[in-house]
Amino acid sequence: MENIKNSSLNQKKENSNDNLKYLLDLNISKINKDDALHIAEKLRDELNRNNYYYYIKDNPIISDPEYDKLLRNLFELEKKFPEIVTSDSPTQRIGAPVEGGFPTVTHSEKMLSLQDAFDYDELKDFIDRIYKDLNLKENEVEFVCELKIDGLAVSLLYENGKLVRGATRGDGEIGEDITSNIKTIKSIPLRLIPDYQHKIPSVLEVRGEAYLSKEEFKRINEEREDQGIFAFANPRNSAAGSLRQIDPKITADRKLNIFIYAMAANEELVIDNQYEVLNYLKEVGFRINPNIKKVASFYEIKNYCESWKDKRKELPYETDGIVIKVNSLVYQKKLGQTTRNPRWAIAFKFPPEEKTTKVLDIKVSVGRTGALTPVAVLEPVVVSGSTVSNATLHNEDEIKKKDVRIGDWVLVHKAGDVIPEVVKVITEKRTGSEKPFVMPDKCPVCGSDAIRPEGEAVRRCASLACPAVQYEAIVHFASKSGMDIEGLGPAIIDKLLKENLIKDASDIYYLKYENIFGLENFKEKSTNNLINAIQKSKNQPLSRLLFAMGIRYVGEHIADVLSQSFNDLDELMNAKFEDLSQIFEIGPRIAQSVVAFFKQEQNKNVIEKLRKAGINFKSDHKIFNIKKEFDKKTFVITGKLESFTRDEAKALIENFGGKVSSSVSKNTEAVIVGSEPGSKLADAIKFKITRLTEQDFKNMIKEK
Repeated sequence: MENIKNSSLNQKKENSNDNLKYLLDLNISKINKDDALHIAEKLRDELNRNNYYYYIKDNPIISDPEYDKLLRNLFELEKKFPEIVTSDSPTQRIGAPVEGGFPTVTHSEKMLSLQDAFDYDELKDFIDRIYKDLNLKENEVEFVCELKIDGLAVSLLYENGKLVRGATRGDGEIGEDITSNIKTIKSIPLRLIPDYQHKIPSVLEVRGEAYLSKEEFKRINEEREDQGIFAFANPRNSAAGSLRQIDPKITADRKLNIFIYAMAANEELVIDNQYEVLNYLKEVGFRINPNIKKVASFYEIKNYCESWKDKRKELPYETDGIVIKVNSLVYQKKLGQTTRNPRWAIAFKFPPEEKTTKVLDIKVSVGRTGALTPVAVLEPVVVSGSTVSNATLHNEDEIKKKDVRIGDWVLVHKAGDVIPEVVKVITEKRTGSEKPFVMPDKCPVCGSDAIRPEGEAVRRCASLACPAVQYEAIVHFASKSGMDIEGLGPAIIDKLLKENLIKDASDIYYLKYENIFGLENFKEKSTNNLINAIQKSKNQPLSRLLFAMGIRYVGEHIADVLSQSFNDLDELMNAKFEDLSQIFEIGPRIAQSVVAFFKQEQNKNVIEKLRKAGINFKSDHKIFNIKKEFDKKTFVITGKLESFTRDEAKALIENFGGKVSSSVSKNTEAVIVGSEPGSKLADAIKFKITRLTEQDFKNMIKEK
């Protein structure tokens, strides 16, 4: 039997060698049109197979000259018969420049960001909460530890095993279509590898981190400096900039790489844990980081993190932490997610790199809420890959606590590897010439009183008319997370304020063509573009308007919660403290802040101007027509519905007071079953959940 097996393997190897020799020795001039399609497919299969061994397995099976010859043969064949070119052909990795930027795409499943843990206490709190939420004990939940790669999150969409789209994460729901640039990353398969054991679903969306190696990052910066171009701050920014190049040839020249770490929910695949997901993705052709580990306790997680604290510096790429995920996909569904983060995963961040430098001065900046923030002006120093010349000192209590003085030598790091911060003063280096700093009692911008409210750490400018407050408030209002007025950036807002064309955010909607056209660098097209962007922003959801207003303690998530709880802005404005306090996630501090904000006459005046300008005040989440069959009940939809799209059915359920979940649990009221249902039907049967046909659903939503 062993001889038969060896004989079979040898025969297979000989056939493979014969096929390679045939493809290398092709005479393109003698190939006719009838044979071209078949030969091109053989060349593509051979090139894709070798890409897999070279980029995924790190084990090339042919020489570079042989690979180049195969690629050249395919290129010549497609050149001779252009009608046989396919979008997933290896020759199409470098496309034509994209005209006019990037179109947007909607992700099939939201790309969430991860909650961070900066020490082991925070990490243990997270692990303990997992046990509590699942009602399980330690060692009853398995976790997967993965390196957190410092790059740019992207989504790859495959249809019938072929890459059809690559996109940036964007805001998590909507990203940019960067397919042409994604195709330049050679470790991304253009076609997946199916076999009898590894099924390729009709649609597969995976997520990964595109990055630059340390060596490539250094090469690019040296090249840019030679050309007199500013150097990139860090590999993450460089990767992001590379993937958003209009010309894919520039992206290709930067030799990006990728690690795939997840896939969107897929009903065609029977996989029940993250570790199996990663192994499946590797087998079908994706590049997976090899440093993954299954663990079963906080102790094992901590040991894994500790093992990489110093060892990560030996890696050829940057990593700033460890991602810890609950392994079971069933448990992941039960744990769910917040607006921004999954509740089943966390990123443990390594202690940031610390450097010594000198405090040259301490200046005070004024934020959009009037907060005065002391900032240390530093002798420039490179920290975690970028040059730092300013560091926040937070507030006057922090300055006193750390005893930071002008002229001090200090230790600085980047909080969360992002925000430069003074860690401590090196008192041993003091000479006696250092000058203590005292927070001003007047606003450095407008000269008004700077008051520190009782019980607060921050001193604030008392004037609502302070130019610094208005500038920061309007920048925030127009920002991408706010009203998203494209083209209305900080520099333009500064010009509009200086020209007295606007005084507050509502004035934006009263700008006329002639106001903008006269500004520096504004021609006819750019003026019309800005006017159109301003008009378009009038229809933003209420949640964005609430966030844009800059109400203290109201971030994106709380703005969304508020918009779901009231019919419109007027109803929210008239809400009492008691009404707001009863809403889940709205605590006393937020409730008090919201009530106080809407009591201010100046804020009321701005809101009235927004109303007259035609800004949308209505909630697109509010339930208007509650039915007892749906009220406060959770439904799941599986399969294809004939009379409704999935979004239409979801909107109806929410309109009647219900909620739609992506997974089945014991709390699910019913599962609506369409044609070709997925694994959710099996879950419904397992949990003995009511199953509804589409006709049952129609009967429920009929008026009575």
